[in-house]
Amino acid sequence: MKRILVTGALGQIGTELVLKLRDIYGEGNVVASDIKRKDCPKIVESGPFEIVDVVQAHQIADAAKKYDVDMIIHLAALLSAVGEANPAKAWKINMGGLFNTLEVARELKCSVFTPSSIGAFGNSTPKDNTPQDTIQRPDTMYGVTKVAGELLCDYYFHKYGVDTKGVRFPGLISYETLPGGGTTDYAVHIYYGAVKDRRYTCYIKKGTYMDMMYMPDALNAVVTLCEADPSKLIHRNAFNISAMSFAPEHIYNEIKKNIPEFEMDYDVDPVRQRIAESWPNSLDDSAARAEWGWKPHYDLTSMTKDMLKKLNEKLK
Repeated sequence: MKRILVTGALGQIGTELVLKLRDIYGEGNVVASDIKRKDCPKIVESGPFEIVDVVQAHQIADAAKKYDVDMIIHLAALLSAVGEANPAKAWKINMGGLFNTLEVARELKCSVFTPSSIGAFGNSTPKDNTPQDTIQRPDTMYGVTKVAGELLCDYYFHKYGVDTKGVRFPGLISYETLPGGGTTDYAVHIYYGAVKDRRYTCYIKKGTYMDMMYMPDALNAVVTLCEADPSKLIHRNAFNISAMSFAPEHIYNEIKKNIPEFEMDYDVDPVRQRIAESWPNSLDDSAARAEWGWKPHYDLTSMTKDMLKKLNEKLK
């Protein structure tokens, strides 16, 4: 039976992943942690919860020892747009937190899952069907920390034998928890705008393609990779995973099929637009499919129907 510590557990991914893991492994075997206790009773009251600041290595170690964990899922990080507003803080949290996590895992013989991102790519990367192994020259601090994080996880596996695994997440779309300052956040906010106001002002320019994924597929990817046979993994860290690629007008058109009165205009944010244009249009995820059986279940049409249904229930 796995005993898992999740850092950054009250963020967009963590709030749903913790519940899924507790359902699989038991409530007492999944320890949620974050830098402060937010008003999120379904996480902090449904199982163990600890205050953990990941830049303080001893706090990670204390929580891991207290619950005798054998896996750390490290989610604590600043996202792309927030990271550009404070690059020094992004480096401190994203790299310092990962280094501390890997050191604790080395000392306590834990495995580690930590996500990378499409932000690890840059303008010099092939835009369409971006290969698993390709040039990575991001021009954001977030992207720099993701590339360095991929390499650091590889280093700890090869030098110390730490069982490290990870995926490159595309933009993630969820009805449960709002995202925290990423470039792809518009793809969540557009649904909220459609349901609440019947309109949305998009900060990403028409025609800007980005890879996206519905949260249920993202959660399945984490669990499937964590359970995968390590001996069959060639890449281990930072597998490309993909589900759909679209531009803002495509998601608008899909919503319009369900909410005919929905309207969208544009007010482009130059910072997030620049970041978006440096990222791939679509990813080649054949390595993940071959090495651990990755397969998404949602496309834009099925995701939109489910998002609108769930948000109508949530916001009514």
